[in-house]
Amino acid sequence: MSGPLLLVSLSGLTDGDDADHARAVAFAGELDRHGVPVTHLLQPRGPEGPLAAGSPLVHWVAGRVRAGDDVLLHGYDHTADPIGSWQSVPRIGRRTEFGALPEHEATLRVTAARRILTRIGLTTDGFAPPRWVASDGTLAALREHGFRLLADESALRSPDPAGPVLRARLLTFRSSDQWPRSAERPAGENRRARALEQAAARTAGRGGTVRIALRAKDLRKQNRVDAALRGVRAAIEEGASPSVHRGLLPSLASAA
Repeated sequence: MSGPLLLVSLSGLTDGDDADHARAVAFAGELDRHGVPVTHLLQPRGPEGPLAAGSPLVHWVAGRVRAGDDVLLHGYDHTADPIGSWQSVPRIGRRTEFGALPEHEATLRVTAARRILTRIGLTTDGFAPPRWVASDGTLAALREHGFRLLADESALRSPDPAGPVLRARLLTFRSSDQWPRSAERPAGENRRARALEQAAARTAGRGGTVRIALRAKDLRKQNRVDAALRGVRAAIEEGASPSVHRGLLPSLASAA
C-alpha cells in the first residue's frame, strides 16, 4: 500500500426520517463531484422493524453500491442491552451494542443481521460495530461467519488477532471526541470543524489513511457537512486516493 488514502462513511439512516435521507442523497452527490465513494454503515433493524427490500433507503443504498459505494454491517439494532447473559456485564456506554457481548450472543445478533441483509439483497464481509467498539466475543463471532474486515475506532483490521492491521484514527463529530470545544456552542462547533479539516490534511500529508465518519444527524448541521467536504478536499489536495473500506482488503492481505 503506498500513498495516502481517503475513506468516508455514513451511518444512522436506518433510524432517520425522509429529511435525513434527502440530506444523505445531497451529501453523496457532493462527494460524487469529488470522485469519492461512500461506505454505508447499515443497521439492519430500526425502531419500526427490519429494513424492507422495497423501502426507499434500501433502494437508494443498493443503487449507490452498484455505482461504486460499499456497505459494512453496522450492528443489528443498536439496543443498549441486547440479549442474554451479557446483561450481567457492566455497561460500557449507551448503544454500544457489541462492546461487551460474549460470543454466543454476538453470534445470534450477527446471524439475525446477516439474514436481513440477504433478504434485502445486500451482502458484506465487513463489520463496523456501533460506537466502534467490539468485544472479543464479537471478534470470534465475526471470524465464525467469515467476516474479513473490522472497522474500529483506531484501525481497519482482520477479526483474526493475528491478521493484518491498518492503523487509521477516526475523524468524527461525536461529543466524546477530543476536538477543542468551547462553552459557547457556535465557537465550539467552529473549532471542531476546523480541527477535522486540519487533521484530514495533516494525516494525508504524512501519507496516512484519512477516515471521515459522519452520522445522519451530523448532516442536519450544515457547518458539519461543509467541514467534512473541506476535509475531503484537503485530503485529496494532499494526494489521498478515495476508496471504500473493503477496497483495502487486498492490500491488507498482502501486508500480512
